Amino acid sequence: MVIKNLENKIKLVLILCSLFLVGCVVISLGCIWTARTMVDDAQKKIYVLDGNVPILVNRSTMEETLDVEAKSHVEMFHHYFFTLAPDDKYIKYTMEKAMYLIDESGLAQYNALKEKGFYGNIMGTSAVFSIFCDSIKFNKENMSFIYYGRQRIERRTSVLMRELVTEGFVKRVPRTENNPHGLLIVNWRTILNKDIDQKTKSNY
Repeated sequence: MVIKNLENKIKLVLILCSLFLVGCVVISLGCIWTARTMVDDAQKKIYVLDGNVPILVNRSTMEETLDVEAKSHVEMFHHYFFTLAPDDKYIKYTMEKAMYLIDESGLAQYNALKEKGFYGNIMGTSAVFSIFCDSIKFNKENMSFIYYGRQRIERRTSVLMRELVTEGFVKRVPRTENNPHGLLIVNWRTILNKDIDQKTKSNY
């Protein structure tokens, strides 16, 4: 009788110890999961200083912002490539900035224009080129884009407006200071570049 009671007590102790051990494991795993969740949430939140005021912003992934970043990248390249002034240092600066955003297809077009004396003509006629983006169509599936814009060419005696349409693809590359979007334009080409309006300046 005493032995039977002793065996029952040992079984009870084993059951209680097992339940206690399982409970400790469950609580430990729950604490680890909660801690990791809190760390992940904290890492997604970033504080940006606006003057001396911290503003809470949420970090997003590249996939979530690809459409916006691709369009911004394409617009930035066209701004640098087609905004020109009669200043050789300025032209060199904008072309260097543009070449960080595109592959050799951009360099090939730049060299072709240079060989034709295009940039020398800008210097000689004191022409000022500016670009206006109308829209950009971006296909996320094949990473292709079509850029629609207008270029304003102001010379001493006239102002010319040209319609500009280009197309190409973008691919992902590491983000750098010179390429903040982490994208590179490839196989870029101009598919339309025609005059749409020309006005003669009034002489005063």
